[in-house]
Amino acid sequence: MSKFTEEMKVEVTRIMDRYPEGKQKSALIPVLLMAQDASEGWLSPEVMDETAALLGLEPIEVYEVATFYSMFNLQPVGRHVFEVCQTGPCMLNGSDALIAHIQHRLGIGVGETTPDGLFTLKTVECLGACGYAPMMQLGKHYREHLTPEKVDALIEACRNMTMA
Repeated sequence: MSKFTEEMKVEVTRIMDRYPEGKQKSALIPVLLMAQDASEGWLSPEVMDETAALLGLEPIEVYEVATFYSMFNLQPVGRHVFEVCQTGPCMLNGSDALIAHIQHRLGIGVGETTPDGLFTLKTVECLGACGYAPMMQLGKHYREHLTPEKVDALIEACRNMTMA
């Protein structure tokens, strides 16, 4: 069964039309993002294979991109994904302690999801907000100048949002 609806296939064609003939691989990242959004936040091998077929690519070309970028999840994730930057500037400003705090608070390790399916913790490479360290991405939003107290407030806000 296809993960791509007819509407999604129309959108894939529209995205591919942005690029010159023979350059359909350029559409891969936006199409993978669309596929991930439609697949409960992660890319299964079946979804990646279907993406390859739609774009006329070899499956390995899709796997190479999906495994390289941290924005793609290759296993199921929680409703709220905490992607904490772990590169130099964030580490110098306390991201390691922040990661440890999140692990302790949620009872999970990096790469794990809480048993209730609400939270996943990931560490990622530079998110390009070095002047606002430590920081993380939560959904499509950056959370900057983080402290344990700010993280605790984010956790509670996410829990309340989920219950609403």
